[in-house]
Amino acid sequence: MPPSPASRPDRLDLVQAAWRRERPDLDPSPQGVIGRLHRVAGHLTEELVAVYRAHGLSEGDFDVLATLRRAGAPYERTAGDLAAHTLVTSGGMTKRIDRLEAAGLVRRRVSDEDARGRVVALTDAGRDVIDAAFTDHLANEHRLLAELDPADVVVLEGVLTRWLARLEEPPTSA
Repeated sequence: MPPSPASRPDRLDLVQAAWRRERPDLDPSPQGVIGRLHRVAGHLTEELVAVYRAHGLSEGDFDVLATLRRAGAPYERTAGDLAAHTLVTSGGMTKRIDRLEAAGLVRRRVSDEDARGRVVALTDAGRDVIDAAFTDHLANEHRLLAELDPADVVVLEGVLTRWLARLEEPPTSA
């Protein structure tokens, strides 16, 4: 019977062993967690982006449309809010909005509160696209987590939640 994947040395085991050999004065154990998280994140990103691509979206496009959709009716936010909720610069957000507007998925209008500001809203087509993409996205995330024992998912979420709380300020809205 072949060994289980978890019992075989992975790339990080080999990297740590090499560092222990080359620099026995240093403790490379953080690489076991940080390196694996980094590699898992890379694999997860590939899996997530494949679903977005199937709907004609980039990762950034999906993020903007999802942010608008979860805002609730009338599915709109200011460009500044979008930038803040997606951690993108205003220049980067303008490019995303331009692309989504050209595709007919969002529209811009002058803000009712500030004539200098712009509000970005989902079009009906944009709502259809993000609803379909988000349905597939969640199915994909369920598939990815199904690789883990359900109890491990609960523990992992707790650990990551506590760690993230130490690394960033809590958001004021979704």
